Amino acid sequence: MSEMRIDRRGALGLAAMGAAGLALPGAGRAQAATSRFDPAYVDGVVATFMRRFEIPGVGIAVIRPGAEPWLKGYGVRTVGQPGAIDAHTRFAIASNSKSFTAAALALLVEEKKLGWDDPVRKHIPEFRMKDPLATENLTVRELLVHNSGLALGAGDLMQFPASDRPASDILKGLPYFPFARGFRTGYAYDNALYVVAGLLIERVSGQSWDRFVEARLLKPLGMADAVPALRFLKDANVAGRHARLGPPVRGQGKLARVAPDEGPMTDAAGGINASVTDIAKWLRVQLAKGALPGGGRLWSEASAAEMWKPVTIVGSSDGPSADWPSRGVTSTYALGWFVQDYRGERLVHHSGGLSGQITQTAMLPRLGYAVAVFTNTEDGPSAALRNAILDHLMGVGPFDWAGAFEKRRDAMDKEAFAAVAAAGGIDKAPAGAPSLPLSAYAGRYRDPWYGDVAVAERGKGLHIDFVPTPVFTSALEPWGTDAFRTRFKPGAGEDAVVTFTVEGGRATGAKMKALSPLADFSYDFHDLDFTKVG
Repeated sequence: MSEMRIDRRGALGLAAMGAAGLALPGAGRAQAATSRFDPAYVDGVVATFMRRFEIPGVGIAVIRPGAEPWLKGYGVRTVGQPGAIDAHTRFAIASNSKSFTAAALALLVEEKKLGWDDPVRKHIPEFRMKDPLATENLTVRELLVHNSGLALGAGDLMQFPASDRPASDILKGLPYFPFARGFRTGYAYDNALYVVAGLLIERVSGQSWDRFVEARLLKPLGMADAVPALRFLKDANVAGRHARLGPPVRGQGKLARVAPDEGPMTDAAGGINASVTDIAKWLRVQLAKGALPGGGRLWSEASAAEMWKPVTIVGSSDGPSADWPSRGVTSTYALGWFVQDYRGERLVHHSGGLSGQITQTAMLPRLGYAVAVFTNTEDGPSAALRNAILDHLMGVGPFDWAGAFEKRRDAMDKEAFAAVAAAGGIDKAPAGAPSLPLSAYAGRYRDPWYGDVAVAERGKGLHIDFVPTPVFTSALEPWGTDAFRTRFKPGAGEDAVVTFTVEGGRATGAKMKALSPLADFSYDFHDLDFTKVG
């Protein structure tokens, strides 16, 4: 997925390689860079994006060498309610939390409590994956770099929408998560192994991930607005969440308020809530390679280099083009960061997305610049807005990033809906009907990693309950041969098509897929394989 189509989990920005260990700019260059910055330009470009893409609220942080961070909020926290976005409004930074998990592990490596190249099983003996080679050889480092062989977003339905599953349940599901390729043979983004990384931090340190991150990272940096997870928020200065819920599908239609949908299992993969004031402190210590503003260090320069060192190749391209000048020649993933080339500079960045919000963090280390863009909608223009601000800092001539994003988004939407139309559409049931009496489909079905769904007759139809995910409850509407679709409550998540396996006149199992062609990859219904157990 490219940087213009940011999924709700915020995972897959276009990333690429950069060399490690480049020096920060000298004083002369820093002074020139500082004088180039024009707050009025940022005000104007933010206003353009907010108007053009109906973004209710935005938080911006700009870090430059030799200057205090420039911090500003725009718009409202929640549509239809009082309360403005300011520099202390908390957003769910989602997968931007991954760099905190990487840094937490770096602290433990420096304390010699573990090593980057230790097998995970050395510290978590019950760790298992479907591939025996990965089980025995996956290292601490490889928990963070998306090269395990797991399928894209494998196991995310254990995390989204919210449930009361503890993080430790990931170890029960992991042996059954599907592999899309061989161990260490390619890139596919996952959240599950970051959950394991959080458990590893607890095993080695004796503190839960949230307590360790708060004590060792948030507090030393003075990130006073930040909390390790949504459940720790205590006041009202929190950005609301907004999404387009259709018709015809999520990602289309009018903007509406939605509720958070992450639970405690998500913490180490994407739990932190923070303001742009907070994230500026995080980006400054990153640019300083672990050095604190008042002296002392959070981590060593060696650890800083380790965290920014590319490990996994994400992809490659011919480089910048006229309609997308930020495209990297090579995209890579390091430890909690994407690393790519950007207009001749190394760009270290990440995105984060949960229901109703998308956030961006980005650094140009050689120049000493960093930018954060936080938005309270799950539409994807935040990466293009980030690029517009980076270009301004670099003194690059104006480029219509809003127009470029809109053009690419529309092209991708058109392609997706053309594919759906070719398959018969999503507004009209496909040909076919149940081959059995409805009572024959009723029962309990079990997937080895997700758990159970319960199908029951209610009135004249069927109803399904996803037992571990309370919000997933719906009538089942006939949708082809031995298939039915859900209609979950608006905002609850993506709908699914449930196709029953019929053998010898009996329903023996079920498979699923997301109804929408635009569904976020974390709705990995397609990885479920249910067997009827009762």
